[in-house]
Amino acid sequence: MGVIVERIKDGTIIVTDPSSVGSLLKGFFGSQYGENKSRLQLMPEEALYMLDVRNAQCTNNNVPATFNEIASYYKDQDKFLARYFCYRDWRDRGIIARNIAEAENTDYGRSPVIKYPSQDFDLPKIKYNALYFPDDLMAVIDAEDAKILYDNYWFGQYGTYKAKKHGSLLKLDAYESLFLAKHCGLKLDISSTKLLKAAKQRRADFEALYDVYEDLRLRGFVLKTGFKFGTHFRLYFPGAKPILDQAEWMHSKHVIHVFPRDAKMLISEWARAIRVAHGVKKTFILAIPGKKRESKAKLDFLLYHRKHGNAENPKEHKPKFVMLALSEEEEIGGQDLAQAIARSRQLGLDLILSICDRETSITHYRVKRIDLPKSQFEYYEIEWVQP
Repeated sequence: MGVIVERIKDGTIIVTDPSSVGSLLKGFFGSQYGENKSRLQLMPEEALYMLDVRNAQCTNNNVPATFNEIASYYKDQDKFLARYFCYRDWRDRGIIARNIAEAENTDYGRSPVIKYPSQDFDLPKIKYNALYFPDDLMAVIDAEDAKILYDNYWFGQYGTYKAKKHGSLLKLDAYESLFLAKHCGLKLDISSTKLLKAAKQRRADFEALYDVYEDLRLRGFVLKTGFKFGTHFRLYFPGAKPILDQAEWMHSKHVIHVFPRDAKMLISEWARAIRVAHGVKKTFILAIPGKKRESKAKLDFLLYHRKHGNAENPKEHKPKFVMLALSEEEEIGGQDLAQAIARSRQLGLDLILSICDRETSITHYRVKRIDLPKSQFEYYEIEWVQP
C-alpha cells in the first residue's frame, strides 16, 4: 500500500495523496483536516504500523523513509516503543485504537460498576487479654472462651489452617490485634500506638495495609493472609465463617493487593501477582488507600471492541475502553495508576492496562470499579483479558 508522508516541523505526520487518504480512512486511520478535509494527520503509531505491518511505502519530503527513520523523531518519548507495540497488538486483532485526544471531556457511559454485598460490622465487645509478640507481629489469647471470636467472627486461627481443633491458643496477626484493640476492647500488653510504630519499622507499608484491612472489616468482610497467593490478603464476603460447608472448606474467591498512592512497583511484579490469582481462579482486587491528589492522567488510546461478534468502529459506535500502555521493566506509582483509573471513570470507560514484555508480547488487563458504600478507599477488580 503506498502512503505519501510529509513531515512538518513540529513532528506531525500527514498524508496528502488522495488515494492514500481514502484507503486510510476506510481502515479508520488518522484524522481529517485542512481545506475540504483533504488531508489526513496520523499518529506516529499509525504511520509506523503502516510501515511495519501493512508494507506501506512511506516517504519523508519525497525521500523513502524506513521505520527507524520515522521512529527516531519519537524515540525519546516515554515508553514510546511499548506504546507502539500495544497499539499494534490491538489493531492486529481487527479492532480499532484511536487517538486519546478525541475523547476531550466526553462521557461515553460504558463503564460498568461491580457491587459488593457489604454491611456494617456488628462489633463484639470483648474482655480478653492478649500477649503481643512484636518480632513475630502476632498476639496470643489463651482464654478458652475466646473461641467465639474465631467461630462467630473469624478472627485469628486455632492450630493451623483448616485444622482448628489442633491446639487451644487463639493466634491473632498484627492487623487483627490492632483492629480488636481499637474497636472491640481487646487488652494487649502494648498500646495501639506502640504496636503500629513497631510494625511500621518491620514493614514500611504496614499502616496502608492496616487501613485497608480496617476499612473492609468495618464493611463486614473477612480478611486473612494472602501469602500463599502472592498477595496481601484473601477476602471473604460478609457472613463467612471458618466452618465446613457441606463437607468442604469455605475457600476464598478474591485476593487483595494494596497499592498505596505514594508507592511504586515494577510492572513485572505487579502483573505476576495478577497471574497467580488468575491461575488459582481467584478474583484479583486492587486497593488504593491514601489521600487523593490531583495530577494529570497519562492515557494512550481510545479502544473500540466488538459487538455481537462484529468489530465496532468510530463511525457507528462509541469506544468501550481506554488504554494505558506499559512496559515490563518500568515502575508505576500508585498515584499514577489511581489517576489513570479516575480519568477512565470520567470518560465512562473501563481501563485496559496493556503490558509489553521484552519479547514484545502484549498482555491486557481490564480494570473494573467496585462499588462499596461507606468505604473511604478505592477498590478495583483486575482481570486478564484476551481482546
